[in-house]
Amino acid sequence: MYRVKVARNLSRISRNQVGCVGGIVSVIAPRFASTGIEKKSTGGIFSWLTGEKYSALPPLDTPLPTVSIPPYLPDYVEPGKTVVTKLENSATIASEFSTNPSCSVGLFIDSGSVYESPRTSGITHLLEKMAFKSTTNRSHLRIVREIEAIGGNVSASASREVMAYTFDALKTYLPQMVEVLVDCVRNPAFLDWEVKDELQKLKMEIDEASRNPQGLIMEALHSAGFRGALSYPLMASEGSVNSLNSSDLEDFTKLNYTAPRIVIAASGVDHDELLPYAEPLLSDLPLVSRPEEPNSVYGGGEYRCHAESENTHVALAFEVPGGWRNEEETMIASVLQILMGGGGSFSTGGPGKGMYSRLYLNVLCNFHEVESFSAFSSVYNNTGIFGIHATAGHDFIAKAVDLAVSELLAVATPGKVTPAQLNRAKASTKSEILMNLESRVIVADDIGRQILTSGERKPIEHFLKALDEVSLDDITKYANKLISSPLTMASWGNIGNVPRYDTVQTKFRA
Repeated sequence: MYRVKVARNLSRISRNQVGCVGGIVSVIAPRFASTGIEKKSTGGIFSWLTGEKYSALPPLDTPLPTVSIPPYLPDYVEPGKTVVTKLENSATIASEFSTNPSCSVGLFIDSGSVYESPRTSGITHLLEKMAFKSTTNRSHLRIVREIEAIGGNVSASASREVMAYTFDALKTYLPQMVEVLVDCVRNPAFLDWEVKDELQKLKMEIDEASRNPQGLIMEALHSAGFRGALSYPLMASEGSVNSLNSSDLEDFTKLNYTAPRIVIAASGVDHDELLPYAEPLLSDLPLVSRPEEPNSVYGGGEYRCHAESENTHVALAFEVPGGWRNEEETMIASVLQILMGGGGSFSTGGPGKGMYSRLYLNVLCNFHEVESFSAFSSVYNNTGIFGIHATAGHDFIAKAVDLAVSELLAVATPGKVTPAQLNRAKASTKSEILMNLESRVIVADDIGRQILTSGERKPIEHFLKALDEVSLDDITKYANKLISSPLTMASWGNIGNVPRYDTVQTKFRA
C-alpha cells in the first residue's frame, strides 16, 4: 500500500525536479541555455543487463570509412549470349554467362530408351539410378563427400531421347563440378553389388508406378500409338530387371556415350573459364560416326487395362507431325495446349488458376462429375503426341469421352476460338517460357537439348516472335491436321463403360 502511494506521488512530480516534502530540500535539474547540446540516452534495459555504457551512434546515412558502396544496377542489363565450342572429336561445350553467384553444369547425351533393344529394354531407367555411383577413380562415398563439401546438388534424368546429368553449386567450384561430372559419366565402375542394389530399388519403383494411372496412361499411348523406337517403354519392366547386369550397362554406354553425342552445357559461367576445364576431359574421346536416329512411325491404336479403381482414366491422342524439328507447327501446338488448358476439379492454386482456359470453362465448370480434364503433349525430335486426358467415375466416363471429342472438334472449327482466348493463350505461353528460364538449371537443360536437336541454341526472342505470329487460322488448320491423323486411345480402371475405339474414331471422321 505504501509503495503504491509513493508511486502515485512521484508520478505527479515534474521530470526536471525532485519535490520538497516535509523538510526535504528539492533539487532543480539544470536547464541548458542552448538546445544544440547533445542529449545522451542511458542505453535502456540492454545497457543495464550488459553493464555497458551507451555511446551515441552516428546517423544511418553516415558513410562507413572502410566500406565502399557498389554502383547502382543499370536500368537495362544485356542478357547473356550462348557461346558454343565444338571440339575436334565433335564433342560440344556451350555456356551462357550470368552475374548469379551460382551456376549449373549439365552433361547431355543423345541417348535414351529409343536406342534400346528388346535385349536391353529398361537399361536407360537403370542408368538413371546408377548415376553418381562408384567410378574407376572414386568410390561412391568419396563422390558424395566431395559434393557435400562444396554444397552442391546433383541429379540425373532419363528420357526417351536424352540422358542428362547435372551439377548445381557456387561458380567458384566450377573446376570440381566439371571434373566430378565428367568422371561419373565417362568412368563408371558398375560394381556388381551396386547394380544389384539399384535393381532391387527398381522393383519397388515399378510396383509404385503400377498404382500411378497418369504415368501408365502416357506409357500406354506410346506403346499403342507408335511403331518402332518410341514404342519402347521408358520404365523398366519386371522381366528386364531380372535380366540386366553390369555387363549390359558397360556395353550400352560404350556404344552410345560417344563424343559426337555429348554436350556440356553450363548456365552462369564465363565460357573462357569453362573451356580450360571441360576441353581436356572430353578431347581424348575417340571420334566416331554418329549413328542414324532410330526410326519411329506413328500409326495409332488402343490400349485398355481393367483395374480396381473408383475412377476411370481415358486419353485421346493424335500425332504432332515433325516434332521439334518442325519448329513453326510446334509453336502452334504449344499455344493450342495452353489455349485448351484444363486441370483438376479442385485447384490448390485457388479458383482463378486456369479458369479462362477452354477446358475449364466448358467442362470442369459445368460437369462436376469430371475429376480432371486437361490437354497434354509429348514432343520429340521428329514426331510427338497431343491430346486430352480425362478422369471421371465409370458411370460418367462415356460422357467425358464425348466432351473430349467435342472440344477437339471445336478448336478445329473456324470461329469457335475467339481472338481474346488466343491472345490470352499466347501471353500465358510466353509467361511460362520466360519464368522457366529464370532457373539456371532449366537454362542449362535448354542449351543442351537444343544443341543435341538442332546443333545450335536459338535466342529466346526467336521463339517469342514465333508465338506472336500464331493466328486464329493457324490454330484451326493445325487442329484439323492433328485430328486427321489416326487416333490413339488408352484407358485404365473400370473400363466397362468406355466407348469402343472405332466408335470414337468415327466421330472425328464425320
